[in-house]
Formats: sequence, structure tokens, C-alpha cells
Amino acid sequence: MRQVGLIAGAAATALVAAGAITYAVAGDDGSGRTPSAESADAGFARDMAVHHQQAVEMSYIVRDRTKDEEVRRLAYDIAQTQANQRGMMLGWLDLWGLPKVSSEPPMTWMDMGGTASGKDGALMPGMATNTELKKLGELSGKQAEIFYLQLMTDHHKGGIHMAEGCVEQCTVGVEKRLAQGMVDAQQSEIGLMADLLKERGAAPRS
Repeated sequence: MRQVGLIAGAAATALVAAGAITYAVAGDDGSGRTPSAESADAGFARDMAVHHQQAVEMSYIVRDRTKDEEVRRLAYDIAQTQANQRGMMLGWLDLWGLPKVSSEPPMTWMDMGGTASGKDGALMPGMATNTELKKLGELSGKQAEIFYLQLMTDHHKGGIHMAEGCVEQCTVGVEKRLAQGMVDAQQSEIGLMADLLKERGAAPRS
């Protein structure tokens, strides 16, 4: 229980605040200009939507593989938060009239287009491979909990790096604030997951 409820409450508050101004973001930088398809704003929205989708997938997998209420609650909170944030980012791309996919490699907007090879489905740093997702779906109980917490810790670290890039480079104010909220919430969740791993006699992979 511990911090899970507090983290979920903070995340819910952030989502409500961000959702209330989702439809007014196009000119939020004060210039009235819509971001370009090559901008950090668009690149972050596209890439983080993909990154978030995998977190949602992993979280629903582990909820079916364990009966531990604390891990199930954390997984549900992560899935709900990231699914809602993903919806907002895709909505912004719609408002801006920009494509949801790009011919450029992921993270090109951060000048890191070659960082992840995309091998075995890991399109961006921190993302699990298809092999790892398959393994998660085959484990159960404590083993599934440990592997999920390790995968999600790596996933959060990659997501934080991307969100920090948006905080630095994005121009749309509400998007920068959402990115900073991601950094804060995911750092808190990394601490919580380290505690959960320690209770299970394990540790983060890196």
C-alpha cells in the first residue's frame, strides 16, 4: 500500500489538470503557432505514446500473473495513468494536424535516433523486448512480480530520460508540464519498486 495510493492520487490530479486544457494546447507557447512534424513537441508525443503503450501492456500482463494486491494495485495505477497520458498526446497530434507515425527513427527529435536498434521490439531505451514480454506472460506469482518490477524500472528510466528531453526542448507549455509530471511520478515509482523488489529478495537490473 504505502506510497501507491499517494502516487496514484498525484497522478490523477495531474491528469485532470492536463485534461482540462488539452483542447487549448495548440498555441500554448503564446505564439499561436502549431508545432511542426519535426518538432520536439510532436516527436515526444509520438514516441512517448508508443513507450506508454508498452507500459500499459506489461501492467495488464502482470495483473493476470499474480494475486499480490500491492503489485496489482501499482500495475493498475501505471496502466491507467499511462493510458490516459497516451490519449492526451495522441489527441494533441490530432489537434495539430500532425501524423502519429514518422519515417524517422524514434528519438530523432532528441538527436538520439540511433540509440535503440529496435532489435526484438525494443524501439527505445528502457523498452522491453518481445522475448521479455513473452517471458513475463509465462511467469507467475513472485517470479512474475520480480520480473515486472525490474522491467518497469528500466522502462521508467528510459521514459524519464525522454520526458526530461521534452522539458528542455518542447515549446508547448502544457506538454512541458505533463513531461515534468511524468519525471516526478516515475521517479517516485522507481523508489517504490526498489522497495518491493527488496522485499522479494531481488534488486533492479541496473
